[in-house]
Amino acid sequence: MSDVIKHECGIALIRLRKPLSYYIEKYGTPSYAARKLYLLMEKQKNRGQDGAGVANIKLNQEPGLKYISRYRSVDQDPISDIFRKINRKYQKAAKSEDFLDEYWLMQNVAFTGELWLGHLRYGTHGKNSIENCHPMLRQNNWRSRSLAMAGNFNMTNVDELIQILIDLGQHPKEKSDTVTVLEKIGHFLDEENQEIFRKYKGKYTHKEIADIIANELDLVKVLQRSCKDFDGGYTMAGLTGYGAAFVARDPAGIRPAYYYADDEVVVVASEKPAIKTAFNVEYNEIHEIEPAHALIIDRHGKYKQEQFIEKLPQKSCSFERIYFSRGTDPDIYRERKMLGRLLVPQVLRAINFDLKHTVFSYIPNTAETAFLGMIEGLEDYIADKRKEIVLEEKPRLDSVEELLGFRPRVEKLVIKDVKMRTFITDDADRNDMVAHVYDSTYEVIKKNVDTIVVLDDSIVRGTTLEKSILTILSRLEPKKIVIVSSAPQIRFPDCYGIDMSKMNEFVAFRALIALIKENGLEDKLHEVYGQCKRAIAQHDPVNYVNQLYDLFSTKELSAKIGEIVKPGLLKAGLEIVYQTIEGLHEAIPAHTGDWYFTGNFPTPGGNIVVNKAFVNYMEGKRVRAY
Repeated sequence: MSDVIKHECGIALIRLRKPLSYYIEKYGTPSYAARKLYLLMEKQKNRGQDGAGVANIKLNQEPGLKYISRYRSVDQDPISDIFRKINRKYQKAAKSEDFLDEYWLMQNVAFTGELWLGHLRYGTHGKNSIENCHPMLRQNNWRSRSLAMAGNFNMTNVDELIQILIDLGQHPKEKSDTVTVLEKIGHFLDEENQEIFRKYKGKYTHKEIADIIANELDLVKVLQRSCKDFDGGYTMAGLTGYGAAFVARDPAGIRPAYYYADDEVVVVASEKPAIKTAFNVEYNEIHEIEPAHALIIDRHGKYKQEQFIEKLPQKSCSFERIYFSRGTDPDIYRERKMLGRLLVPQVLRAINFDLKHTVFSYIPNTAETAFLGMIEGLEDYIADKRKEIVLEEKPRLDSVEELLGFRPRVEKLVIKDVKMRTFITDDADRNDMVAHVYDSTYEVIKKNVDTIVVLDDSIVRGTTLEKSILTILSRLEPKKIVIVSSAPQIRFPDCYGIDMSKMNEFVAFRALIALIKENGLEDKLHEVYGQCKRAIAQHDPVNYVNQLYDLFSTKELSAKIGEIVKPGLLKAGLEIVYQTIEGLHEAIPAHTGDWYFTGNFPTPGGNIVVNKAFVNYMEGKRVRAY
């Protein structure tokens, strides 16, 4: 993707199903789980580079000894930073002759417990401080009331959830969905504890009741009571102090979650390839946690999926498949290739079917797979044309060799040269740096003759296109440049995890506003503004902004986007080609969440956010709408 955007976080959970001594004997080390968690997190590094955290719980620790350990980091390489610290504990312990003794390790060495939770953070907002890194802890002297939580989520109704906590008698320390989710689940975890305690009070000693609570506590009931008011996309993982765990997925299945289990471990991750690589298992052994369901792992290591909330129509995030998740997942790999293949008819029209004078390239590195699909589609087109010529025109023998040897011209024209650094904060300096993020390969284009086709996996803001990619491609002096997006036009904010929150940041929205003004339709603009204002006041969950996009065709918007991103020095023709919504769903049939393209949000809160974002734009407020 040429425009860098922050997106969903990642989770990794491991539950050892046998005593630590089993892994020491079989694998020769007490660090088996730590090494596997490190692999799970490294293989999901794409999901979060702002920070990371790891929590570990010992199931049968004696009273008076620490049973919860946690490290978090906002280091430049936070995963390595955390596991270096954990490894130092193992190295220090290895000097003892009791290093391979399970009981000694439990007593003396942190991060030797059976329950592990890792998190990778991509902060969509808020400071990049260690306090914002998961897992979050809610500790109590009663183990069954202690909770460690990490998640991949954004809630659209944080203000409402904060008020619910206040009505419950709490005093939230800050307004964030992370704290809200932790405290709400923690509240009902406390209530479930109290109900069981009252049930057995007077019949058993308090010490005996603590053990009964650990056996009878119903985490599904806790989730039912705490999640009923959540509006957003989420995968939330929680570890309780007594050794049970859960991973809960939102009712529409917006955010991903997968698990694998055998007689040694139960494993959960945000992406399947991480589990595949870390545990060397077949893909068909890795299962999806169903929307509106939670994977519950009890204190004894038994697991099951249970529904905890009413399901919504499944709208799994299609951006996961287009860009965010690793392309090593075989299904995602096939889907991305199909996205590229389905663009071939539009690309051929854009180049006027002149393959002989067209050079194809892509934006490294995430668009590469879709590019392969596009080239395969072009080769199939050429093969069909060969058949037509041979069968119908019967070419001369001296032209057969040229006919059979013709292939699409593929070159690596766009090269990512540098990585933007966060210390560039001034707008002018940042724009200057953006202009040098990419470079090009020279002397492969026939000046004023060749057309260049460059594939990107999506176009969000258009800034890098204008300031960098088109600028450097203009130096090659092509006849025409065609920029192709394997995703449709991004028109709406995403409020379920991706850092796309302000309408004016989308080049498609800027094109829409330009067309409205050019066509004298400002009255419609203000009419929709009034509708959005009323909808916000009345909590009316209808997307009124869609009416504005209905005024113009996709082709008209694409043409205007081309005008917006075209640098002044570009003399060549420019055309922007986008994937169609129909093509998107054909390529990715099982992940139909397309709200950023269509405005069809899966929850009421999404529509409310769109209206707020539009009102913010109209009022000149450059703030988040959620």
